[in-house]
Amino acid sequence: MKKKKKTSLPAVVAIFVYLAILVIAAVTTSPETVVNSGWALFPPVVAIALSLITKEVYSSLFIGILTGALLYSGFHFTGTLNHIFSDGMITVLSDSSNVGILIFLIILGMMVQLMNRAGGSAAFGEWASRHIKTRAGAQLATIALGILIFIDDYFNCLTVGSVMRPVTDENHVSRAKLAYLIDATAAPVCIIAPISSWAAAVTGFVKGENGMVLFLSAIPFNYYALLTIAMMFLLVVNNIDYGPMAIHEDHALHGDLFTTPERPYANANDDKISANGKIIDMLVPIISLIVCCVIGMIYSGGFFSGTGFIEAFANSTASVGLVLGSAVALVITLIFYLVRRVLPFKDCMDCLPEGFKQMVPAILILTFAWTLKSMTDSLGAADFVAGIVRHSAQGFQSFLPFIIFLIAVGLSFATGTSWGTFGILIPIVVDCFPNDHRMMIIAMSACMAGAVCGDHCSPISDTTIMSSAGAQCLHLNHVSTQLPYALTCAAVSAVTYIVAGITRSWLSLFFGLALLVFVLFTIRRTTRRNRAAGTISR
Repeated sequence: MKKKKKTSLPAVVAIFVYLAILVIAAVTTSPETVVNSGWALFPPVVAIALSLITKEVYSSLFIGILTGALLYSGFHFTGTLNHIFSDGMITVLSDSSNVGILIFLIILGMMVQLMNRAGGSAAFGEWASRHIKTRAGAQLATIALGILIFIDDYFNCLTVGSVMRPVTDENHVSRAKLAYLIDATAAPVCIIAPISSWAAAVTGFVKGENGMVLFLSAIPFNYYALLTIAMMFLLVVNNIDYGPMAIHEDHALHGDLFTTPERPYANANDDKISANGKIIDMLVPIISLIVCCVIGMIYSGGFFSGTGFIEAFANSTASVGLVLGSAVALVITLIFYLVRRVLPFKDCMDCLPEGFKQMVPAILILTFAWTLKSMTDSLGAADFVAGIVRHSAQGFQSFLPFIIFLIAVGLSFATGTSWGTFGILIPIVVDCFPNDHRMMIIAMSACMAGAVCGDHCSPISDTTIMSSAGAQCLHLNHVSTQLPYALTCAAVSAVTYIVAGITRSWLSLFFGLALLVFVLFTIRRTTRRNRAAGTISR
């Protein structure tokens, strides 16, 4: 007789609380009073809370979307349906940038499948197993590759994942840890790299100032990004794991890379692999991808029409450049494999739909996440947060970077987008400090750091979703294991912004580094003491 699955008490309580709040909203609000108010942030809060409690991301995102549509339409049935589908899903899937990201995701899925079937990934894994002998070495190699691929976070997530997954698997690194290392070297690296799609986005939001000069000046104050990179090295070199990640890492040491019963990617590479595969069958596609994507991005920025290299990057359209580059790289990969006769033509063609299928979960989550963002946009989340920032700017000048950092974290976490947060807050920050250039730079850095931090923590962030896809890790496993690490770095960054606001010096970065080292070693000492006492287990 089958055992009945027990209903989770926290999930039941959460649903009852949600329904109670929804009833209160239906009785006390109207569409006019909801727009540009705190209710605008309620839908993403619902989606995030339910996904963390129920461990089910698709239904949680859809309930968040439904909540936003109900609030916007005044709880009218037809208005709600129209807002979900016509104004929401159909609109976001008609946006050229979003479609470009989906195409780029699909092409990379195809290329990963081709590399796996051709035996390139397996050959690289065998080579790496001879040269990388330790778990720390595998993780450091992952970090190094993530830092090197600084052009774009989407490109980073999927490329680093496909290259390093065989290496980390061989050295018993959990998929959750791999996903964290990918995610922590995606947005945090891109936001401090002058030649990246992120630098282009940030400079585009700065009006009346030299955006690239401001971006370069802000790098030493971008504490969350810099401290996240430092934290990765400290965690790996000193073998520090805590929170849910410690459980995943312990299981990986005993051969279980996934920990949880759900392992949708466990048999992702069970296809027939070519016996003729060599390392070059991985290197040629990856190098082609990097070179072609760089050329595609500067092409979209007008480089071949006479625009300078840096300016072309600043003017580039990332989705267009990445699609063009990845499409050319896919053709080069197919021709290369056919010429080398490592795969017959039929097998190459079979890899294309297989690669598409592997990306379906990420595509579905991205579509829901974008639709949820459109709900918050329609409810006026941007104007609501902008009002808070402008009000804060009237006082607490020394604490303003700290306040902006927290606001950016909250907005980015709730909406799942760094770029949207930049677009809202950076113009306001620039306007708030027309005569105080140093504070403008620090506050702008706080905005960028907070946006990356919230994006890093949020389960509905596209970068977080793609990091899960790149590592072939269950998405909620990635979110739950990464969150304690991200929050640790966020807390240290917040304190450092208080120091920076008072001292107005980039030397406050050293204070942040010292505080991070102290916090991590305190956590390690406490965790080991508790484990020795038997109060926690791995």
